[in-house]
Amino acid sequence: MKNHSNKLPSVRNDIGSFLKKVRDVKTMTTYGNKPGKLAFVIDATASRQPTWDQACKIQENMFEAVEKIGKLQVQLIYFRGFGEFYSSPWNPDSQSLLQEMSGVTCVAGYTQIERALKQILLETKEQHLSAAVFIGDACEENTRGIYSIAGQLGVLKTPVFMFQENYDSVAEEVYRTVAKLSAGAYCRFDSNSADLLSELLSAVAVYVTGGQLALKSYVKDSIPQLQDMTRQLLK
Repeated sequence: MKNHSNKLPSVRNDIGSFLKKVRDVKTMTTYGNKPGKLAFVIDATASRQPTWDQACKIQENMFEAVEKIGKLQVQLIYFRGFGEFYSSPWNPDSQSLLQEMSGVTCVAGYTQIERALKQILLETKEQHLSAAVFIGDACEENTRGIYSIAGQLGVLKTPVFMFQENYDSVAEEVYRTVAKLSAGAYCRFDSNSADLLSELLSAVAVYVTGGQLALKSYVKDSIPQLQDMTRQLLK
């Protein structure tokens, strides 16, 4: 079970910068005429409490960017405590989601990565998702079910971007495998590279709204981590 450590890095502007640079690609087309759909999974167990209140404002900033683009719908998924699990309606608007988030506090418990992936699989079978993002720092589950679902997501062409906070060897192996099986990408960041998450999320947004060509153009001459993420995705 995850402890109450405050080891997580500051997320000033991390998710708040999500979609920031995508404003520069407003003219890029989505897949067909439908908006891109992105599932956004956040671990809300106890170790993340120091950043949750900040995340509410961050989420608002993210949706403000989405509203300006008008071509992306986001579903927020989070888990906490012992079995508590939440998935929001699909929404291009921040207010209803923020009202629900405002009363949330992080609660000690185990990770629910398999359950989160099951939710993504269910959603993408009903209405294809362009991608999913998972941000966490641990894995405390049997991996058999996790890997099975990740493989199914790969077949359905719903890549999962696994972003790991800090370092944990067990979590890294799981996150990398999920990314590989789903044809997504993995990246780790720590307290000395918190701004990296902002860049990664912006790149994912470009991919969701503009596709592979848009992503290739976006990461051209960019930082090595974005180049590596793109190489993983396009293998």
